[in-house]
Amino acid sequence: MSSSPAFGQADLSNCERELIHFAGSVQPHGLLLVLRGPQWRIVQASTSAGRLLQRPLDTLLLATLADLGGDLEARLLEWVAGGLAEPQPLHCTVGRGREALAFEGQVHRVGADLVVLELEASAAATSTVSDSVEMPLPKQLELLGAAVTRFSEASSLTALADAAVRWVRELVGYDRVMVYEFDPEGHGKIIAEAREPRLESLLGHHYPATDIPQRARELYLRNRVRVLVDVDGVPAALVPRLVPGSGVEPGGELDMSMCCLRSMSPLHLQYLKNMGVVATLVVSIVREGRLWGLIACHHYRPRNLRHGTRAAADLLAEVMATRIAAIENYARTQVAMQVRRLQQRLVEATSTEGDWRLALFRNPRTLLQPLDASGAVLCHAGELMSCGEVPSSPELRALLQWIEEQRPDGVFSCSSVGGQDPSLKSLTPMASGVLAVKLSAARGDYLLWLRKEQLQSVTWAGNPAKPMVEGDPLELSPRRSFAAWSEMVRGTALAWTGAEVALASAFGHALIDIIVQVNAVRLLIAENQLVQVRTAVADSKEAVVVVDTAHHTLYANAAFFALAGCRQDECRTLEELVLLFTQPATAHRMIGQVRAEQRSWRGEMTLRRGGEDGASADTGLPVLLRAEPVPARNGTLLGLIFIFEDLTAFKRADAARHHLEDSLLRAGRGLASGGNTDLVNAIIANASLAAMDIADGGSSAAVAPLLEEVEASTARATTLLARIRQAPPIRR
Repeated sequence: MSSSPAFGQADLSNCERELIHFAGSVQPHGLLLVLRGPQWRIVQASTSAGRLLQRPLDTLLLATLADLGGDLEARLLEWVAGGLAEPQPLHCTVGRGREALAFEGQVHRVGADLVVLELEASAAATSTVSDSVEMPLPKQLELLGAAVTRFSEASSLTALADAAVRWVRELVGYDRVMVYEFDPEGHGKIIAEAREPRLESLLGHHYPATDIPQRARELYLRNRVRVLVDVDGVPAALVPRLVPGSGVEPGGELDMSMCCLRSMSPLHLQYLKNMGVVATLVVSIVREGRLWGLIACHHYRPRNLRHGTRAAADLLAEVMATRIAAIENYARTQVAMQVRRLQQRLVEATSTEGDWRLALFRNPRTLLQPLDASGAVLCHAGELMSCGEVPSSPELRALLQWIEEQRPDGVFSCSSVGGQDPSLKSLTPMASGVLAVKLSAARGDYLLWLRKEQLQSVTWAGNPAKPMVEGDPLELSPRRSFAAWSEMVRGTALAWTGAEVALASAFGHALIDIIVQVNAVRLLIAENQLVQVRTAVADSKEAVVVVDTAHHTLYANAAFFALAGCRQDECRTLEELVLLFTQPATAHRMIGQVRAEQRSWRGEMTLRRGGEDGASADTGLPVLLRAEPVPARNGTLLGLIFIFEDLTAFKRADAARHHLEDSLLRAGRGLASGGNTDLVNAIIANASLAAMDIADGGSSAAVAPLLEEVEASTARATTLLARIRQAPPIRR
């Protein structure tokens, strides 16, 4: 692999590896100082520092902050004492007496003894780099409150994105504001837009993943707000280029990953110039630690924003991410409802007809429509069953063999089977796309959904191949023409979305559950199939115990012994099984009721675990227990099936919900004293509503992490609100 090109030296062939975090310069409207402790002397400065601080640049190097005057030194020492784990806002003055200048910016630590200080004149919002005055703080807070309320009311991603572009544009005043969503392959699509009527719409445009190199995506995760004031601004270089005596790699250059003033790549600047864009604001939308998308703002004249307004935009993106979590989890809830209905139908079919597979395909629409599939295939125990439009059996078996060779981990998806394996190109008309769920770890049992080839008309902002023109990198790359370019994609199906993959996985887990139950029944009624069925049950992740009418344990799988923390010789009879519960008398009564009434029982019980896996000797391990009686055709009882599910994750979710409620209550009390109760209430209400939507997802084990994410997101939003309040008033 070739080495990474230095900042400004990349072309289209290697821009993915450009060292954009070693820019060595800042945008000219601000200044950067690198200070070395403990005296906090200036060891590196941008060339703009002399002009903005109104003193010769050479007198700044090795000077202390005390030499600069004002309260800068005091403000910096306050943050340094706090540790500077991440960039912190800074409002200060530099100079003495009436000559003192007001600045705002941020400070962060690099390494053990270096601090990076970035400053912009507090009056920048009304200077020549901005064509309009930002709204006063009271109006800004009022707008934020209204926006958060509207976000909370959004019931779909489309409605949320439309609200976001409208309110962000009103907040920041840019000519165009877009919400840009990434797909699993990194390609982007503009899903919402608010713009000046004179501008051509970009709504629905696709952009190739290469438009945003991976290093840039990593920086968007670390530094969530990026402002470009003027695309034609001449960067202010750092002097000296290398940090003296730093030992920083490579070559002692300053790592500017967290710098808000960092110069942008010449390739990116050319990209913007080709679009006619002069100023930009980009705010990251982060979900579950990944870059979900961006709020991208374009302006066609130079424009800057005060740091308080940037924090306000960041707050809206944070609230938007919270709402996305709630909307996506609500979709998972609907999936869970569909899966439960399917599971019920299959259980009923097994008891009345003896074969759950018949019920699965009885109504093809219920299987195909949720996943927008044109065909479905079940491969179980070597047999094929299908519905909709599917290839021939030999072609299907070839497809299944290819899928097995991919070694899928539960779920496998592909939108171009023929493109991945030319030997399967004949499948393209009916099975260009496949979504497969593995039903058995021991053999090739799968449930497949198929999609036919579809000629996709995709609108890209320019040719994603980035063709070379005249051999000049800055003319060739990035692209000169941004006219819509339509690409007809042949040999592919519509890509499977994350929601569809999740739905397929849920269907698969339901079928796995049914298969385990059916196979447990077969242990009682089909001795000649015992070896095969025992293997299927043993491989299941669900804990299962089968007991006959004589109270002997016919079978208990490895998952049960791992869950109960006991040996096989401790669970040879029903009596020994009962003693594994913390309340054996209650278990006795429940089993007696199931036997007498021959009706299923489902409820929460507690296993003794002696402090293992998070369970204490006092509380034990909470489990969801299903007791299923197995009747013979003559009405007598063949035996009982017990299926156990660990509830530890769900208890954690309940604890997380209570913790979040307490956290929101404390946050509300803490912020209410600062005024703007409508905005405070809106932020708390948004988080509460998101928590309710997430908690309503039922038994999903992902609820606790989502609630913890909402809590962390709300805490960050309240911190941003505090920063906004602390911002000094705009000078006029």
